[in-house]
Parts: sequence; structure tokens; C-alpha cells
Amino acid sequence: MFTWLNKVIKRFHWYDISLIKISTAAFVLMVAKFWPPLLSLDWYWYLIIAVVTAIPPLMKMFCKKG
Repeated sequence: MFTWLNKVIKRFHWYDISLIKISTAAFVLMVAKFWPPLLSLDWYWYLIIAVVTAIPPLMKMFCKKG
């Protein structure tokens, strides 16, 4: 499945990736609307989650391979 996904993603344009991000954000907002306890965390937990999950892709993007 990942081989197929890698092949398909090469056909995407920058705006296709942006549309995927927007649809993901909309889905997350819908889940938060249906499950209010999800939004009960303090703001800094969301920031920590965002930073921690952003580190691996950023390292892959900017670090040279050994």
C-alpha cells in the first residue's frame, strides 16, 4: 500500500496537498464538535502535540542523509 501511495503522491500538485490539509482540519473540527471533551485540554497541550509531531517531517526535510 505504501508503495502505491508513494507512486500516487508524485502526481499531486502543491494545491492538492493543501486541499488534503484543509479536509483533514475540517474532519478534526467535526470530531471536536461531536466529542466536546477533546477540547477540554489546556492550549499548551495542543502546542506540544503540534511541535512533537512536526519534528520528524522537518528533520527529514532539512537534514542530510548520512
